Amino acid sequence: MLTLRRFLCVVFGFSVLLACFGCPQKSGVPSIDQTPAYQRVGDSEAESLAAHLSTRLQGLRSWTALRPALEDSLGYILRRPQNAVCVNRPGLELTWAQLGDSVAELIGLLPQLDRNPRLVAERFQWLKVAPGTLLTGYYEPWLEASLTPDDRFKYPLYGVPEDLKTTNLSNFHYRWKGQSLVYRMGEEGIEPYFDREAIDGKGVLAGRGREIAWAKDPVDIFFLQIQGSGRLVLPDGSVKHILYGGKNGHKYVSLGKLLIERGHVPREEMSMQRIRAFLNANPETAQQLMFENPSYVFFRLSDDGPYGSINSILVPRVSAAVDRTMIPLGSVLALKTLLMDYENGESDPFMSLVLAQDTGGAIKGTRMDLFCGSGEEAETLAGHLQEQSEVFMLVSRRVMEALPHVSE
Repeated sequence: MLTLRRFLCVVFGFSVLLACFGCPQKSGVPSIDQTPAYQRVGDSEAESLAAHLSTRLQGLRSWTALRPALEDSLGYILRRPQNAVCVNRPGLELTWAQLGDSVAELIGLLPQLDRNPRLVAERFQWLKVAPGTLLTGYYEPWLEASLTPDDRFKYPLYGVPEDLKTTNLSNFHYRWKGQSLVYRMGEEGIEPYFDREAIDGKGVLAGRGREIAWAKDPVDIFFLQIQGSGRLVLPDGSVKHILYGGKNGHKYVSLGKLLIERGHVPREEMSMQRIRAFLNANPETAQQLMFENPSYVFFRLSDDGPYGSINSILVPRVSAAVDRTMIPLGSVLALKTLLMDYENGESDPFMSLVLAQDTGGAIKGTRMDLFCGSGEEAETLAGHLQEQSEVFMLVSRRVMEALPHVSE
């Protein structure tokens, strides 16, 4: 075991070795640059896209219904260091102040958009997120639970343990900017925090007073952890929000991917519903399969929610989770995709504005996760949503004109 400082020294030494002796590229074979970037959209294309903007599939009757969520995004932006850069990718560099100016301009434009959505192309530069976006979905699951254990409710939901520690690695070396280390202190130094098997299989947290509720079904808990928040339906019929509190720092392993690789579920049939059906039908192997995902989420109880990473309540089909190193939180995005219409159960073209208000452990690069809402319909949508989509960041033309350094 190591002290924290000695551990970081070892990690840094190993990273230097990888840099010096890593796998060389094959000579004569050009590398394909897939660096995520922003590409300016021409005026005519932007106008054509803007003409199809609609809030119908979001359940909003007017663009003015976006005002509260946009004001939440603007409030988050204004709390950032205004002169600091919020995005620096090929094709676009912005400060928080410039991003805030764009969002504020859109808020002022909302009353006019019902009559003329093309104003979004006239007043904003559209920048396409490249090379493309895989759109997935997440939702707020409901599960039966109790605040006290009994014979029916015996599977614990844990709050953040008191011995779970996190440190900012950029404090130790600039190469680790934006990275953190989750750990616990052992008898002789730091150790990785307990994984799923240790917590749920060996009960290492049992009896330490960190239980905040108990559920009927461990599979319900597993899916709640994947989504990050949900609602507990208590025995008296009351409902309590259960929100994300923290993670144990282990890598997330996709159970769907494991089931495909082992031939249990055909790739074309994969969905959250299919995973749950397999686990329910194979209880003797379900627990061991879940143990293969060592990542573990801890929660907190609340009277409202669910909250995103900007600390505002998520809006169905409006709020989205992004990689904040690619798309800054608070951004306004235009999303072109296919989305289920609840009225007819079929996928319809979707072209509307969404807001970057959340993050997720599996959301990296250009991938985006759309918050689908709460309940069975939202679960169905989120469970099946995997669409190659187009995403455009909207930046005020006034702001863009003041950025001569932005490449075309």
